[in-house]
Amino acid sequence: MDNKNSMNPSTQAIWKFSVLAAFRLSIIFALIFAGMRAIGSLGPLNLRPLLPIGFMLMAISPWILLTAQGRREIGLQRSSGNAIYLHAVLYGAIASIFCFLLGLVLFGSSTDNWFISVAANFSQTAPTKMSALQLYFMFTLVSMIFSPIGEEIFFRGVLQRALQERFSVRTSTWLECVGFGLVHLCHHGIVLSATGLSVLPTSAPIWFLLMTFTALLFAWIRKRSTSLYPAIVAHMAFNFAMGTCVFMFLWPLS
Repeated sequence: MDNKNSMNPSTQAIWKFSVLAAFRLSIIFALIFAGMRAIGSLGPLNLRPLLPIGFMLMAISPWILLTAQGRREIGLQRSSGNAIYLHAVLYGAIASIFCFLLGLVLFGSSTDNWFISVAANFSQTAPTKMSALQLYFMFTLVSMIFSPIGEEIFFRGVLQRALQERFSVRTSTWLECVGFGLVHLCHHGIVLSATGLSVLPTSAPIWFLLMTFTALLFAWIRKRSTSLYPAIVAHMAFNFAMGTCVFMFLWPLS
């Protein structure tokens, strides 16, 4: 454990609360957001709105916890260059296509394929009178807005900086990325049935690792650009490619 950041009085200038209170509140927020995601993903259909609401709360969390200086420090500022945005789109899309191809190679069209789980989740909430093309635009646009903005601002921004009050930058990055991987088990890996919760023993660990290393990619982009915006763009590209793969190749199978 590395306490040197919490002992530095200058860190107080970025938080609206004491350093200790800000650290604790950030962890509490992370647990609340994880709970909202779990209920919104695995719970009954009438509770599905908790998922986008959670993303919106993630997006506004810097204005609750951080000062203007703190918001700039976590990356809510212009990036160091414009070329990074093109790279971000490329890296995000490649990561998504890799996940898609790996799922096909390992699991085909079975329920162990993580993108089949995504397709099934889409189909559960899809309006019956809309065409596949209309559903593609609806789900893909939504997935490109809510989760990339909320998750990058909270995980790569607020949570990363809060963890740095107790740990080194490297350890903090790994912790927030592992947290990112764990909460994505709500979308594939953890299954809720009449008999209770269960875990897909083969594919869940692989999906967790894929999401953790995808988060590390976003964290690297954020560090390289000194801004959260390219990381958000990379996340948008990942979700766009995911939606495209789902509707082009997997939608009839869900």
